This record gives sequence, C-alpha cells and structure tokens, in this order.
Amino acid sequence: MNKFKIILLTSALMAHVAAFAQMRVEVIGVGSNQIPIAVAAFANENVAAADVSDIIKADLERSGVFKVIDAGAVLSETDTVNYGQWKGRGADALVVGSVQKLADGRFEVRYKLHDTVKTTQLSALTRTPQARYVRTAAHEIADDIYEKLTGSRGVFATRIAYVKENRGARKYVLEIADADGEGMIPAITSNEPIISPSWSPDGSKVAYVSFQLRKPVIYVQDLVTGTQKVVVNEKGSNSAPSWSPDGSKLAVALSKDGHTQVYSVNVDGSGLRRLSDSNGIDTEPQFSADGQAIYFTSDRSGGPQVYKMSASGGAAQRVTFTGNYNISPRVSSDGKTLAWISQRDGGYSLYAMNLATSQELRLAEGASEPSFSPNGKYVMYATKSGGRTSLAVVSVDGRVKTRLSTQAGNIREPNWGPFMK
Repeated sequence: MNKFKIILLTSALMAHVAAFAQMRVEVIGVGSNQIPIAVAAFANENVAAADVSDIIKADLERSGVFKVIDAGAVLSETDTVNYGQWKGRGADALVVGSVQKLADGRFEVRYKLHDTVKTTQLSALTRTPQARYVRTAAHEIADDIYEKLTGSRGVFATRIAYVKENRGARKYVLEIADADGEGMIPAITSNEPIISPSWSPDGSKVAYVSFQLRKPVIYVQDLVTGTQKVVVNEKGSNSAPSWSPDGSKLAVALSKDGHTQVYSVNVDGSGLRRLSDSNGIDTEPQFSADGQAIYFTSDRSGGPQVYKMSASGGAAQRVTFTGNYNISPRVSSDGKTLAWISQRDGGYSLYAMNLATSQELRLAEGASEPSFSPNGKYVMYATKSGGRTSLAVVSVDGRVKTRLSTQAGNIREPNWGPFMK
C-alpha cells in the first residue's frame, strides 16, 4: 500500500523563518514547438536580493514550453521597443521591466510582455512585495507570461511540500518550498512518521496522517492559525485523506470494520459514512475534479487496480486493465487525466491516461507517489537514483522532464499545492 506524506506551514512561519539549503533543479527534457522568447535584464534589478529576470528565465526554461533567448541588454518597461529588431533575433515575444526600492522597504516590480509578431503589448503587471517576497513576484510574472502565451494558467508561484527523512536518526521533516525548489522551510519535525498529506482546495488547511499517538490518525491543520484537529481516530488504521473539490468533506481509508474500505467524513469529523463494500482492500481514495466520483485502489479482482465509484458510494467500475499491479490514482484538476503507478517489466513506472479516450502513456520509470500540478500539465513524483530518493517532474505528454535534488537526506512523498487565490 502506498504511503503519503506531510503537513504544512502557517503564515507566521513563512513570515520569519529563513530559507534553508536549496534544491538543485536539472532540466533533462524539453517540449517540442517551443515558443522563442527574449527576456531582458530588468532595469535597476540589482537593488533586490535576487535578479527578477533570472528567476523568470529559469521558470520559463524549466517549463519546457519556451526557448529563452538572452536579450543581452537592460530594458525597462518604459523603453521604446523595436519589434522588428527582436523578431529578427528570432524572438516571438519580449519581456522587459524594472525594480525600484520604495521608501517603506518594499520593492516595486514592473513588467511588460510584448508580441513581436503582432507588434503589440500583450500584458503588464506591477507588484509591490516586501523583500522576502520578491521571488514570488517574479514567479507571478512568469505565470502571467505562461498564461498569455499558452492559454493555460502557470504554476510557478505555487508551492510544493515533501518529506525529508533520516531513518537512522528516526527523524521526519516536512519541508515547504517554491515550485522551483527554492525558499525551503522546515514546517514539522517529528520522531514519528507524518504521511498522506492533502491540501484543501483553497490552500488554507492540510489533512494528513500522523503516528504521534502510536497509530495512524487523520488530522486537519489550519495553516493560518496553526490549530490542529483530530478528524478520524477509529479503531485500526485511519489513512489516505483526500479533499472534496468544495472543501467540505474528506474521503478516507479506514479498517474499523475489518478490511480497509473507503469512507467519507465531514471536515469537522462528523458524518462518517462508508462508501465502498468489498471483500478486498479499498484504499487511496481521490475525488474526481467535479466531486461526483471517487477513484481508489482495490484488490477485489485479485491484485491492486484502480476503480471508480460515485462519491455517494455504490457499485464500482474498474479503470485500469493493463498490468497486474496498479496503485496511487491521482486525478488532474481539469478532470482530463488520471495518473497512477504501475508495476510492469520488473519495475514501477508512472503512467497517465486520457480519461476521454482511455489511452495510456508511460511518463517515467522508477517512480512512486505522483502529485499533479494545479493546472494539470505536470506530475511530480518520487524517484530513486544512486541510493537516494529525490523528486522529479514530468509533463503529461512525457516530453518535459526536470529533477529536483538535494545534497542531504532522502526527499519523497511530494504534494503539489493548489493555486492561491
């Protein structure tokens, strides 16, 4: 049975905990038909601790969607743009901007996006972050560029969570980071495992499983207030919480009546209701994007496979048929794609299925614990290499691949946070 991960941080923690050693990002695959884009150095950006233009370039390159052209010049958003010049250099788009330090210690970050083909301005943004959030402002600009040029919402300003574990020292640390692996913050340190994290749809709470009571118990923690609440502590195992899209319920896996089965429960712990009814083990429930169905893992057919049933319970329909071992179903937020782990050819691989056509695609080998990006375009997963577990990201078409690694400890059980309102 696949175990998951974590808990999160409060706003207060974000406000005054310094970033720790950063992860290294390696781009190992790029997409086809990349959009050529020139990114100029922002005027006066050296007044901030990080160069905004460098962060934007790194984001766009990591997406695999863009071919980034170094402008080799400093250009402010107020400068006149010679569209023919930039088109002649092969750029279909141009990013320019500036950074100014304000009297109150904040920074004013301005940017414009130009279409060199249509010779017009496509977008403009102004952000006034405090010093520690300049990186976030740069990620938001990269998100705007991604959306304007692809039509899909960018995920550069989102956060990821993962567990760093040192089993020898019996130490489990939940860490939070930006989507590029920067700005890491330790949120929880425990001598007992913390697993199966699940962000609420609005990003304000997290459900997770903790062994602090010497058994698996499901908690929900408010990330703003830091308050923690036991939601399910039934006899036996309480595991695998997953939020409904409206944030009112959790789907969970409980062994209170013998075999592990799927239940639903209100977020305040009331209204516990059994949804599945089989002689096998039903676990790892995940709500569909519209909240009308639940995908889950069951061995009712002899080996673990992915099934689907109504969110109110009842008969289940088998979804995976290739291979004898399919676990860890995850559904993209747009409802188009199912990702899961399949054991085939002697190893574990990450697969994706187009739910409209049932067409399968193997995305990565040596994978476990998948988690979709909030725009449904990428999947983060854990992978082992050289005796150490790290994180990797692959696009749903399998063409774009990046790896996030650190020099210390095993990092695994990733959970990609939602879009922040």
